[in-house]
Amino acid sequence: MIEEVSNYLNQIRHEFTKAALNEEAADNNPLEQYAKWFEEAVGGQVLDPKAMVISTVNAEGKPSSRVVYTRGVTDKGMLFYTNYLSRKGHDLADNPHISINIFWPEMERQIRFEGLVHRVSDIESDAYFAARPRESQIGAWASEQSQTITNRKELENRVKQFEEEFKGKDVPRPPHWGGYEVEINYAEFWQGRPARLHDRIIYELKNGKWELYRVAP
Repeated sequence: MIEEVSNYLNQIRHEFTKAALNEEAADNNPLEQYAKWFEEAVGGQVLDPKAMVISTVNAEGKPSSRVVYTRGVTDKGMLFYTNYLSRKGHDLADNPHISINIFWPEMERQIRFEGLVHRVSDIESDAYFAARPRESQIGAWASEQSQTITNRKELENRVKQFEEEFKGKDVPRPPHWGGYEVEINYAEFWQGRPARLHDRIIYELKNGKWELYRVAP
């Protein structure tokens, strides 16, 4: 089976033909360019345009990646929410550097962001948490994210425990749960092109200003 899959991976080819990206068409600000591409992704019926892969590195230099949802864009970067005691939370406490990868195959586009992360204010986290579905609020209390559990029943029992605890009440935000803002200092917008001669437009933040240039595919 492994050999068959490996052979398939070496034989499959995809030609990228849908669009182009040049320096003149790119916005001077990468977050504005992201917003433009995001609208086009929604219009192009990308399956899940909110999804992004975030990669963190722990104190020992070991990287780890996972998919989360983008929950906002600021004038500095991207927002997401999670459990501060999760693996990514511990990684970010040790090392605030983070990278983001967004891939929209339907549009033949990829976006990479790099930057430094910090927690958003308690007020912002409270407001976002209050807007979540109640089931998700309970889940944030019940799930000790990234911790070992005996079986699923243990998790389901914890859900019942907190459903009873907060019965008839608003569910408060757990102190171990909240938001992060990624302040972007580097971005790449990749547009697939024929013959693997892809367009790659880079943004680097230098002395408070964005510099834009092209790199080879």
